[in-house]
Amino acid sequence: MDTVRVPKVIQFGEDALSQAEYPKNALVVTTVPPELSDKWLGKMGIQDYILYDKVQPEPSIEMVKEVIDEYKSKNISAMIGLGGGSSMDVVKYAASEMGVEKILIPTTFGTGAEMTTYCVLKFDGKKKLLREDRFLADRAVIDSYFMNGTPEQVIKSSVCDACAQATEGYDSKLGNDLTKTLCKQAFDVLYDAIMNDKPENYPYGSMLSGMGFGNCSTTLGHALSYVFSNEGVPHGYSLSSCTTVAHKHNKSIFYDRFKEIIEKMGFDKLDLKADVNQAADVVMTDKGHLDPNPIPISKEDVVKCLNDIKAGNL
Repeated sequence: MDTVRVPKVIQFGEDALSQAEYPKNALVVTTVPPELSDKWLGKMGIQDYILYDKVQPEPSIEMVKEVIDEYKSKNISAMIGLGGGSSMDVVKYAASEMGVEKILIPTTFGTGAEMTTYCVLKFDGKKKLLREDRFLADRAVIDSYFMNGTPEQVIKSSVCDACAQATEGYDSKLGNDLTKTLCKQAFDVLYDAIMNDKPENYPYGSMLSGMGFGNCSTTLGHALSYVFSNEGVPHGYSLSSCTTVAHKHNKSIFYDRFKEIIEKMGFDKLDLKADVNQAADVVMTDKGHLDPNPIPISKEDVVKCLNDIKAGNL
């Protein structure tokens, strides 16, 4: 038997943000300063809320516990993750610990985090991927409103992430007919949007990607990317080369088209400061991504992939 899990309610499309209703005394969690969050909250039309805007990018478990400690006695009705993956990951973990409703509103369109049971937090300074059913949103609200004013580099990094997740999800051994359908449709939408300059379709493609890969897994490309992310490289940027090389190694049906999109978006070659052999050892510990890879992966395979990435041999 196959199982696919998605949020209980998905509200998407033009003006979804302002047409959705929000519970009273909700805690809104975000990473952005008041001049931006005030604009977003005004567009939402939310009236009765508490704002927490101290979330840092790539949050740690310690920071999440601080949020829980600060608000567990305030009788909040729900937690709203308003922002990128960092804000949503904090809400996924904290709200499930506190037993309140989770509402996720992505403002960038790449992680698909609003659709998944995944939660990424740092433990002892290292990113760790958690996957539990309790992290699934009760409601997700997706609106392309947030595309306006988003820096181009953020948009590029985000959409590359969505493309990587869709294509790696399709190739994953944990996939099924429905996840493959969702992942393929997601990449088709995103490929068309990138190649034909239709960024307004990024949110929909990202949403489909999250629904697909969130019910299977990503694979080698993501395992390779984390050694670059740990050196401060933006996640989507690291995936531009890592997923391309992974698709080449796996002989993925998406290799040619994935390479086309990263060339169209103009990503630069990646550099790796760490010793390649040591970095490969780190990658090999990532069983959550390597085990679902469509073919078995050895350390020698990883070393070759990392050397190809450093050389720009995509």
